Amino acid sequence: MAELLNALWAGFAVAATPANLLWALVGCALGTAVGVLPGIGPAVAVAMLLPITTKVEVASSMIFFAGIYYGAMYGGSTTSILLNTPGETGTMVTAMEGNRMAKSGRAGAALATSAIGSFVAGTIATVIVTLFAPWVANFAVRLGPPEYFMLMVLAFTTVSAVLGQSTLRGITALILGLAIGTVGLDQISGQPRYTLNTPELLDGIEIVLVAVGLFAVAEVLHVALFEGRVIEKRNPMSRVHMSASDWRRSVPAWLRGTAIGTPFGCIPAGGTEIPTFLSYATEKKLAKGEHRAEFGGRGAIEGVAGPEAANNASVTAALIPLLTLGIPTSNTTAVLLGAFQNYGIQPGPQLFTSSAALVWALIASLYIGNLMLLVLNLPMVGLWVKLLKIPRPQLYAGILIFATVGAYGMRQSAFDLYLLWGIGLLGLVMRRFDFPTAPVVVGMILGPLAEAQLRNAISIGEGSPLVFLQRPMSLTLLVVVLMVLLLPRLAQRYRARGA
Repeated sequence: MAELLNALWAGFAVAATPANLLWALVGCALGTAVGVLPGIGPAVAVAMLLPITTKVEVASSMIFFAGIYYGAMYGGSTTSILLNTPGETGTMVTAMEGNRMAKSGRAGAALATSAIGSFVAGTIATVIVTLFAPWVANFAVRLGPPEYFMLMVLAFTTVSAVLGQSTLRGITALILGLAIGTVGLDQISGQPRYTLNTPELLDGIEIVLVAVGLFAVAEVLHVALFEGRVIEKRNPMSRVHMSASDWRRSVPAWLRGTAIGTPFGCIPAGGTEIPTFLSYATEKKLAKGEHRAEFGGRGAIEGVAGPEAANNASVTAALIPLLTLGIPTSNTTAVLLGAFQNYGIQPGPQLFTSSAALVWALIASLYIGNLMLLVLNLPMVGLWVKLLKIPRPQLYAGILIFATVGAYGMRQSAFDLYLLWGIGLLGLVMRRFDFPTAPVVVGMILGPLAEAQLRNAISIGEGSPLVFLQRPMSLTLLVVVLMVLLLPRLAQRYRARGA
């Protein structure tokens, strides 16, 4: 322990130099701005800035990229809450309850719990990275395709069973998302699937495009077509701090979200999407009485606090497999791996000995960056809430412009704009008939991953599906899936008989 603390202290000595503090500040500020803009994302931002930092000292550039990395995750929550436009896929769940809170006059509380939750989860996850990086990574390596597949099945069942008005509608939306996820080239055979001889579909459909279409464009279309002249009213303003009740409800949600998000950061099982949706499902299940009624109504603060904590914990913990094994678990960590290799550094088991000063400076910068994000964003809650003073016609016009520019900027393709509006119309129809949109996104993100892991698992089992029953961890996850599906129905029947 003394050795570890000495190494961390040496890392702080490097990270806290004026030049590196400036790089961290610029990275956090830039990351927040990147998160606010839908369609860009931290992976694209880091990739675009790689050439700029080639002449910069290696520790400074890594600290800069780390600032962009976790700054983007917070920035995405701002537009999710205020405009129902997720800047990053990890903040899609935040939009579900956060935007409802904003509409009911509690935007300040939603932004505050998001900022503080991000700080709490990021700090706890950084401590875990500091103490347990090699141990956690070794455990994650033991998981194979059967376990990864069952993890994704658990995410599918949880999301489809908990979100929406009925399980049937949730499963229908999930199947729709799985179908969208199959569009493009087959991962193993390389054959095009469901592309309709359209070259633009060979690479598949962009997830950010679907998220922005289902959430932002559908919201604008619904307001324009079905809310009549209500659109001329201004959104209600709110206080910019959390009440005692908000604190009591947020703290347990932050801790639960951190506990859910941290393990998922260590394994390549879908990035931040699974833990954020699982956290939301957990908070909705645990809520009671009037707090439960707020979910899907005026907005429940737990539905913002938990997923935001899970998101940031997962993002921070993703550095464990990157640094100790050289395994990237997300698009952004894959680009960070490329940044390391640009400097002739190969992340892996030897990194903690061959480049110890760099690793510990990077870990120390996580503590500094989390504090910077809190200092940068908490005082700005009042400024962000002022966005709600904009009259709604102009606000929704701005959302459409924002969404269109973001969608076009990803690939500079006019086809993506047609696709964006088509997905927006689909989201409008789903909203009118009470189909949840979140399972569509989950199915689309995890469908291709689940398919690849299923194929690998069946190969390991030599064509036998019994491989899922023969491995203890996958069998345990299968039992959990069955419990998620069956226990609520058994409890409902028991209550009905008792009544």
